[in-house]
Amino acid sequence: MVVMAPHNSSQTPVTVLGLGLMGSALATALLKAGHPTTVWNRTKSKTGPLTAQGATPADTPAEAVAASPLTLVCLTTYDDVTELLHPHTTALAGRTLVNVTNGTPLQARKFASWAEEHGIPYIDGGIMAVPQMIATPAAYILYSGDQQAYETHRPTLAALGGTRWTGTDPGLAALYDLSLLTGMYGMVMGVAQSFALIRSQGIGAEEFAPLLTDWLNAMTNGLVPGTARAVDSGHHLTDVSSLAVNQAAFPNLLATFTDQGVRTELFDPMRQLLDRAIAEGHADDGLSRLVELLRT
Repeated sequence: MVVMAPHNSSQTPVTVLGLGLMGSALATALLKAGHPTTVWNRTKSKTGPLTAQGATPADTPAEAVAASPLTLVCLTTYDDVTELLHPHTTALAGRTLVNVTNGTPLQARKFASWAEEHGIPYIDGGIMAVPQMIATPAAYILYSGDQQAYETHRPTLAALGGTRWTGTDPGLAALYDLSLLTGMYGMVMGVAQSFALIRSQGIGAEEFAPLLTDWLNAMTNGLVPGTARAVDSGHHLTDVSSLAVNQAAFPNLLATFTDQGVRTELFDPMRQLLDRAIAEGHADDGLSRLVELLRT
């Protein structure tokens, strides 16, 4: 369930460390929701716009953390987070730390272990939004880790967008995040290849876009839940579009790309996977079988 906070539902002070585009958007949302907000950034000038909105700038990370029971950190990498926070265990002890820096499940688990060793309630987060979407109904953030800390601060976190709890394993928010991004990047590759192909004949991308949008929506609406059912049940046989049919048709795509002067490297791996599926005896299965073939 996604929960949105009513406006000004809480006045909990919050600290935001890292004021890039996303960090600044988070701090702005907290200020608009009425939370006293302390901000810190390595490049101090980035605090200016937020200070003008009512935020309190801090001179050091330790000073920023000490100002609030809840700290959000939003940096570029986990290495940046480690470098920033490891010297400040005393300031962080007993205060909830929410890390929404993009990372891997393993990184999140290692960081959670470090936090636990130092008495820091830790929540890992995955932001499913771009900065402009923060605090709108379209945005939500995945959370995992210390559930008690999450429940305590959920009304405050909901000022940023919907809240979605994924579990006490600190790595789950990152796993969900990266799984969703994987689907997005797969779509980006398909859309890029599709536009490259249609443009090779001089047809405008904007002219073609409505057809592509309708087609992708129609395919996604059936493909995603149907594949999920097949994967969870282990029943991959299909009467819709077998792997044998797809393998036979796929060379036409690659040949057309070449004929039209479009590179094939985004789609070459798909042909290899289809060939392996047939070689391993899955000709009558549907495309859902490919999920199993991708696991090592």
